[in-house]
Amino acid sequence: MSQRHAVVVGAGIGGLTAAIALHRRGWRVTVCERAPEPQPAGAGIVLAPNALHAFEAIGFDPGTAAGRAVPAAMGLRRRDGRWLSRADTAAIAARYGVPPLAVFRPSLAAGLTAALPAGTVRHGAAVDSVEDPEGSPVVRTCAAEFAADVVLAADGIHSPTRRRFFPDHPGLRYSGETAWRTVLPASGAGLPEAAETWGRGERFGIVPLADGRVYAYATAVVPEGYRPADVRAELLRRYGTWHDPIPALLERIDPATVLQHDLYDLAAPLPRHHRGRLAWLGDAALAMSPVFGQGGCQAVEDAVVVAHLLDGARTPADVSAALAAYSAARCARTDAIRVRAHRAGRMAALRNPLAAAVRDLAVRAAPAGPALRAMDGLLGGFALPPLPRPVPAEA
Repeated sequence: MSQRHAVVVGAGIGGLTAAIALHRRGWRVTVCERAPEPQPAGAGIVLAPNALHAFEAIGFDPGTAAGRAVPAAMGLRRRDGRWLSRADTAAIAARYGVPPLAVFRPSLAAGLTAALPAGTVRHGAAVDSVEDPEGSPVVRTCAAEFAADVVLAADGIHSPTRRRFFPDHPGLRYSGETAWRTVLPASGAGLPEAAETWGRGERFGIVPLADGRVYAYATAVVPEGYRPADVRAELLRRYGTWHDPIPALLERIDPATVLQHDLYDLAAPLPRHHRGRLAWLGDAALAMSPVFGQGGCQAVEDAVVVAHLLDGARTPADVSAALAAYSAARCARTDAIRVRAHRAGRMAALRNPLAAAVRDLAVRAAPAGPALRAMDGLLGGFALPPLPRPVPAEA
């Protein structure tokens, strides 16, 4: 190979992180994004310690783009405001080396894009197909085609490339919940504490962002495809009598900025995360319930790990070996998190009053120390695997 060329399908957080990681290892990178321009609207994303350590491994500081303020505490509450569990972020930082950082997703995407050479990200370049991934990959878009040494598919939860190359996979399953998300301007009242409040079949989350704004989200158990005619009225009906500051936040919501998405995860793990010189990362490979906030964090881990393993790849055989090592390094971890998140999501969405009361009692009775240690596999589980040995050249 001369200068190695990577084509990344999708300019989400995972795809952009992979692009930076490869660029900083000497690769030429092209990112193909179907959206015609960067999206100014969006929601928040919580970067847990594992994602922040992955960013640190590639020398990228998300705080430079999105701010550095962190809440003093975070936890779970009942709809009357009573705490079920609460953890100081100082304790989280002491255990995992850094506190979580909640940021505005478009700001993070803009910061990642700014760290790439001009022209790397090509908007309005929807990928029509990826051809010959086990030979000499070619990515065809609506406007051009690109020969690639490696292709990374970060094309989201509804990944067309995943559907094409895993036609027998059962695909996505509906969790039974829909979610509303928005970001509210900063107010003069100061930042609220970060918390997710559990009701019966309903949840409401408040996450102060590092730039001073507030990320608010809500979920409800509803039929798939349910869309209320009046979003504000729907949210007020469901959550307007919950504890402060939820009613005040609802009064400040601009319905035009509210995003609604039904929640899905993969019904079964992919058999592998690669095929030849094509690999999947982020939601395209590991779509999971958002209950732990690990979907975006695992996408960042995926991106950093795959770039690390490709660092020494100099031949097509090396690239294939590196992606096989990526599958081996990531499949078990991400699927264990997917299964754990699915189970936790079902518990959080309980509607039966007795079952929900037992759930709340169990969460409240759990000692804080063991509860935090139970997160070690998530928040402290990021590690770079050993590099694969170069594939010997044929005589």
